[in-house]
Amino acid sequence: MATAVPRIKLGSQGMEVSAQGLGCMGMSAFYGPPKPEADMVALIHHAVATGVTLLDTSDMYGPHTNEILLGKALQGGLVLDKVELATKFGIVFADGRRRSAASRRNLRRLGVDCIDLYYQHRIDKKVPIEVTEKYQWEGAKEWGEFG
Repeated sequence: MATAVPRIKLGSQGMEVSAQGLGCMGMSAFYGPPKPEADMVALIHHAVATGVTLLDTSDMYGPHTNEILLGKALQGGLVLDKVELATKFGIVFADGRRRSAASRRNLRRLGVDCIDLYYQHRIDKKVPIEVTEKYQWEGAKEWGEFG
């Protein structure tokens, strides 16, 4: 018999998640070639079935393929109703290009209507948070995401 995964509060807004999360990056990127999709979907389903509810991804992983993979694992609602979904924005590439907020694109790839935790991928402590937020908003408008 499996032991229930404890739950903890995340932040100050009342969000509660499993104390153990599943970081999905290695399924699609950075640690060798992408893993077989069916195996990774099965792994995600197994994690959720055992009580892991915090699933973490990013549009940068693949790029994009990890969010697409997670979206496939969440199809049908049976898994989606049991998880808190986290993804990120704001990565800077070696050539200086930035990837700004892309919430509609994240939602589309994930196949969901809502992202539970949408946070900055890498924080540059030299840049005030107000500048980051302005850039995120401007980038989203530039790509036709808002306004």
